[in-house]
Amino acid sequence: MTVWIVFLCAIAVFLALDLGVFNKNPHIISSKEASKWTLLWVTLSFLFSGILYLLYKHQYIENSTHLSPYDASIKYITGYLIELSLSADNIFVIAIIFASFKIPQKFQHRVLFWGILGAIVFRGLMIFLGVALINQFNWITYVFGAFLVFTALKMLVKKEEEEFDPQHSKVYKLIGKIFPIKHEIHGQKFFIREHGINYVTPLFIALLVIELMDVLFAIDSVPAILAITADPFIVFSSNIFAILGLRSMYFFLANMLEKFSYIEYSLIAILTFVGVKMLLVHYIKFPEWMSLGFIAIALTAGIFISIQKQKK
Repeated sequence: MTVWIVFLCAIAVFLALDLGVFNKNPHIISSKEASKWTLLWVTLSFLFSGILYLLYKHQYIENSTHLSPYDASIKYITGYLIELSLSADNIFVIAIIFASFKIPQKFQHRVLFWGILGAIVFRGLMIFLGVALINQFNWITYVFGAFLVFTALKMLVKKEEEEFDPQHSKVYKLIGKIFPIKHEIHGQKFFIREHGINYVTPLFIALLVIELMDVLFAIDSVPAILAITADPFIVFSSNIFAILGLRSMYFFLANMLEKFSYIEYSLIAILTFVGVKMLLVHYIKFPEWMSLGFIAIALTAGIFISIQKQKK
């Protein structure tokens, strides 16, 4: 329990410094600044695997799945890469939401910051529910595995869909029934009060839509990482580091996603692999290096092929 408290306090400190110090004044985050923050979060995320090794080696944390320190570190890195790769679609949807509600770039970081807090809470609840289900019902792994394979197949065969329009979404209509909506941006405020009436601004609506989309994405990503391990601390920490790095990755990659069009096939391969692994979990034990290697190769291949096609 002590490790959990220290970890959550460290995350709270990082977030407080982020909003209260480094981004106290709203500003447009340049690609250079975003790249530095992305590099920092990725570096911290990989360094944390070494801390995990020490935690499990010295038994500072409950090891309910009886992992060796080495396996704990590898499972964490594998889970982190899965969550990071599945964030690509999330980033694209966030870009659409901001464009739809005409959120100025200098206010986008504030929306994403509060979106991160909500994502941490929702992911935490879904992770602990998923771990509890797996520990209680062994057969639930087959359900999760089948769902991931189904999701991968659906991504593979889907036809061209209509462009996602947040302003015609159900959540937008629901908010309009509860709160009067101001369609103009009022600085970085989520709420304003005029003539005795409380209004919500486009920033607040964008925040709620982003939260809803993150819950939908978590339905795929949480079962995917549970295919790697059911250790709650590894699942939670890998998710949190991927989420914390999502903001800087958004500002770094939002304008470059179309160049990496073949990443989607990497995600299909990864979801299929972890789904099959879950379906065979009671029959075949995949070495940890195999999972990590497959994910790394799939991502590298998707990026490489995208770059080559872009050059042509």
